[in-house]
Amino acid sequence: MSTTAERPSPWDVWPALPFLAAGLIGTQAAAFFQPDAARPPDVLAYLLIAVAACALAVRHWPAPALAANGIAVTAYLTLGYPWGPILFTVPAIVCLVSIRWPVRRALVAVAAYLGVLIVAMFTKHLQEATLGDPVRLLSVTLIWVLILAAALVLGTAIRMRRAARADVRIEQARRVASEERLRMAQDLHDTIGHGLAVIAMQAGVALHVLERSPGEARAAMEAVRATSRESLENLRFALDALRSPGSAELRPAPGLAELPRLVDRVLAGGVEVSLDGAAGELPQPVDAAAYRIVQEALTNVLRHALGASAHIRLARTEEELLIEVTDSGGAGGGVPAGAGSGIRGMRAQAGALGGTLSAGPRTGGGFAVTARLPLTGEGA
Repeated sequence: MSTTAERPSPWDVWPALPFLAAGLIGTQAAAFFQPDAARPPDVLAYLLIAVAACALAVRHWPAPALAANGIAVTAYLTLGYPWGPILFTVPAIVCLVSIRWPVRRALVAVAAYLGVLIVAMFTKHLQEATLGDPVRLLSVTLIWVLILAAALVLGTAIRMRRAARADVRIEQARRVASEERLRMAQDLHDTIGHGLAVIAMQAGVALHVLERSPGEARAAMEAVRATSRESLENLRFALDALRSPGSAELRPAPGLAELPRLVDRVLAGGVEVSLDGAAGELPQPVDAAAYRIVQEALTNVLRHALGASAHIRLARTEEELLIEVTDSGGAGGGVPAGAGSGIRGMRAQAGALGGTLSAGPRTGGGFAVTARLPLTGEGA
């Protein structure tokens, strides 16, 4: 079985051209130095040379190529034509066949080819009465064994190298696909998870104040509706990307410019949030990662620290952006140290940029998330 899925093309004839030219041009010169040849080159000889060389052009079909070359070469030798450039096609066809076939199959075919070739050579010697010294004949046979073995090894090495390259490309494609799936999963977790947490908190507020303050309940339910629409829109984009990654509509990644809107949603969910500092204009990857980290940190507060207050601090230097999100704890006991995949996702966001993220309980109660994102370097 072939190691590649290449289709035949007009460019496949190029390996045959040098051998065809050498055979058509060099055979007559070779015959000049072999006056004892049983038969001088004629039209049939050049036809056999052309067949042997053109067999190299059909390398996508190794069996017919090897058979055509073998028939042409053995017929040329058996008919007593002079030794010539046609013999150059023998190691070439062996090399091409071993590129296309597995080692064991190629070895069997080459061994059979070698046996037929040796018989044709002895037949030629018999016709010309040049059998001579058996040691010389044995030496010639050994030389041809080594030549074909070298061609077989070369072709096998090329085949293995191509297979290794194909495996590397497949592995790279799998890794890229896996990374893309992980990124999409993280986006779903960040966007949909945050939206559902806000909806749950807003619905809880509405139920809590429904009887004594219908207006406040109505405002909470309107916030639920707005958050639901946004979550559904995010889900649609994510599903489109999963169905057709290459052709799905691209949605701009959110950044810290949307932080006030995020804070308003969390406020509507019943968590007091304060913001200190500013980040200014950031590289797009840093801006998107910073937003996701803040979003996930506030989502964890909504989920695990009921009634808590949260504080966001942004500080920027020339080299990095510092993000700190702390909460005061609450009825839920604060954010647990192993809060699902959220903290892992935040660490991955920071790590992708070459930054760091730490998350854990605060000494005085509550929970703190601190991230440092570099503003320069390959990731940014």
